[in-house]
Amino acid sequence: MRGGGLWQLGQSIARQLARPDHKKSSSASAAARRYFASGGDLKKTVLYDFHVEHGGKMVPFAGWSMPIQYKDSIMDSTVNCRENGSLFDVSHMCGLSLKGKDAIAFLEKLVIADVASLAPGTGSLTVFTNEKGGAIDDSVITKVTEDHIYLVVNAGCRDKDLAHIEEHMKAFKAKGGDVAWHIHDERSLLALQGPLAAPVLQHLTKDDLSKFYFGEFRILEINGATCFLTRTGYTGEDGFEISVPSENALDLAKALLEKSEGKIRLTGLGARDSLRLEAGLCLYGNDMEQHITPVEAGLTWAIGKRRRAEGGFLGAEVILKQLADGPTIRRVGFTSSGPPPRSHSEIQDASGANIGEVTSGGFSPCLKKNISMGYVKSGLHKAGTNVKLVVRGKAYDGVVTKMPFVPTKYYKPS
Repeated sequence: MRGGGLWQLGQSIARQLARPDHKKSSSASAAARRYFASGGDLKKTVLYDFHVEHGGKMVPFAGWSMPIQYKDSIMDSTVNCRENGSLFDVSHMCGLSLKGKDAIAFLEKLVIADVASLAPGTGSLTVFTNEKGGAIDDSVITKVTEDHIYLVVNAGCRDKDLAHIEEHMKAFKAKGGDVAWHIHDERSLLALQGPLAAPVLQHLTKDDLSKFYFGEFRILEINGATCFLTRTGYTGEDGFEISVPSENALDLAKALLEKSEGKIRLTGLGARDSLRLEAGLCLYGNDMEQHITPVEAGLTWAIGKRRRAEGGFLGAEVILKQLADGPTIRRVGFTSSGPPPRSHSEIQDASGANIGEVTSGGFSPCLKKNISMGYVKSGLHKAGTNVKLVVRGKAYDGVVTKMPFVPTKYYKPS
């Protein structure tokens, strides 16, 4: 969620906390002290006290004080999400609505998705691009109606995303375009993930969730509050993101945990990162950045067929050329021996020549082995290609591996 130095700090603290002896490196401890000392400057979600009461270890992340883990280990939390379920507070992320008869036409100037072709009540992952085709941010967008789009952008990208949207909206409206926006700062966002997500949530709503599929969106009553519900997530598991009025967020969190009879646990950013890595999902600021295009990032599927033919979004010329000619680099997955590779670990071919760089990596709690992703030169991206991954100056054997590493379990029509 993504991106930037605060995320790197969080990962460092998480790795230290996850060690059996709980010994922290001096650099991680110093960083923690420095950031915690300025904790008064950090924003807090409405569940902050609830996190602390439940043993949440709070760390700075994208300007917010967020739980990196609770009383259980990151390893145990990750496995529990896949076996039972997890409840994440992701209220630091930014939800917003675009409304007006030209809302779709406006948004299509900024993203690669074919928004116009989405059926009302459905959505998709998309990417905001810049003039060079690079990724400004990734986002899940939903067409609520023909004149209402709901989207969520990453916490670490909020300021630049909103400035980017606002700049283009002013120009669009100056030419007579009908579009307005509302930033949903009055709402909180909870992510309920895992095999028990649907049966537990069903206790709190009269709507039949068995007819509600991956990527779909509804506005409905949950636990007595009017919520925006999207069947989506960042773990590879079945699950939901629930936008709830902030005054109802605590009651909803308590109800979800109570209805699960202890099987669904509060889960922090540490396990969230392990889960998304196992699912082969990008972390903006690591695996996607301003200089990486959606094609290079392996998100060609998110570029709508009509958009490939017509373009019309920022950086379209660069992206359409890559679609035609192929990109020079590609995002791929790896499994490897030795210590887990981390962001910026060098990737080498069998002869020791540099062919790329790791962008995310770690030890998979569910697979019990090292997994990572990164970018390599095209031609060396095929599954089964042997590589070397350099960790602390020493090269270890690795192999290009298809992602996701853990099979996804999205709920789709059979």
